[in-house]
Amino acid sequence: MNPAEQDQRDTSAERFLRLVQAKRRGTLKIYLGLAAGVGKTYRMLQEAHDLHQHGVNVLIGYIETHGRAGTVAELRDVPALPRKHIFYKGRSLEEMDVEGILQRRPQVVIVDELAHSNVPGSRHEKRWQDVEYLVGQGISVITAVNVQHLESLHEQVLKITGTDVTERIPDQLLKLADEVVNVDLTVGELRGRLEEGKIYAAAKVPTALANFFQAENLLQLRRLAVREVAQLLGRKIESDGGGAPAVSAARRNDDRLLACINSNDKAAKEIIRKTSRLADRLAAAVWYVLYIQTGREAADRIGLATQRHLLNNLQLATELGAQILRVKDDDIVGAIRRVAQEKSATLLVCGITGEKGLWEQISRRGVTNDLFRAVARDGGDLDVYLVSY
Repeated sequence: MNPAEQDQRDTSAERFLRLVQAKRRGTLKIYLGLAAGVGKTYRMLQEAHDLHQHGVNVLIGYIETHGRAGTVAELRDVPALPRKHIFYKGRSLEEMDVEGILQRRPQVVIVDELAHSNVPGSRHEKRWQDVEYLVGQGISVITAVNVQHLESLHEQVLKITGTDVTERIPDQLLKLADEVVNVDLTVGELRGRLEEGKIYAAAKVPTALANFFQAENLLQLRRLAVREVAQLLGRKIESDGGGAPAVSAARRNDDRLLACINSNDKAAKEIIRKTSRLADRLAAAVWYVLYIQTGREAADRIGLATQRHLLNNLQLATELGAQILRVKDDDIVGAIRRVAQEKSATLLVCGITGEKGLWEQISRRGVTNDLFRAVARDGGDLDVYLVSY
């Protein structure tokens, strides 16, 4: 390692150490990558060594090396906590030992695979919840995740890669992080690492290159990762009182978004995720998700599966930072107008199917048409944003 690289590593470790010492609550640092193999785990272990050399009580809580020689070599010297064994369906499965970490009470713990789903019977359902809990207990955490695991990007990632990523983390976790670092590689470098067998076993390489690791897929994921970190950094600069605001002072934090959903599972998810992204871009102080329960959607008239999907979508909205509003009314347009006025909404976000032409749907009689007409009659500053699904 050349002197410049060592200085950069020392600076990163020292900066994180200052954050740890300045806060009673644990500090959260997230390494964000565009895909597996960019070097997130390796970077975390490097930082663990640097902190250890600075005299910090650092512990490896959970690391997934995937058998990569360079990553395995970085496990030396830094104390590691044995994994916890949980019996599930007749098998012994390994998980991070959250209770063991609490007993050891390190200053900093290294936790890999942030989006991982824990074995049933664990303290929490998801590893990101373990991390959130540890931070709340005053233990600082360094962790890692890929951009495709962000909840609000699910539909975009599905369209880009054709892969339905089932393990996801709420965007709110990144917003709460003290540091988010983009671990970047060019598309050529990443595909080269894959072809050299540094990411997956040789038998998996051709399939990976032909599917998820296509050059165009990786390029778009790289753009998402860079954009995500840039937006987070911009918000942090504003909150710290430095730099130019991303939104003009006259409009900053004045936008109030109101997303309107019903029990249509797919449409509701798309509307919620799009509104979350819009709220971030507009630096909106608050955004709402409004569910209007008509007589046709009463609990005794819709199936249990539909009710479960609806509750899951409302939970998703909460995780992404929305405030939930539930109203019973058969007059959908009237209810939307009333709630929008009560909450001083500036932007309505509604769904429209992609089955027919946009203008054909808007011009025919229906909720969308009636809502447009009502908003136009009301005048004022309320705009409408349509999400196609």
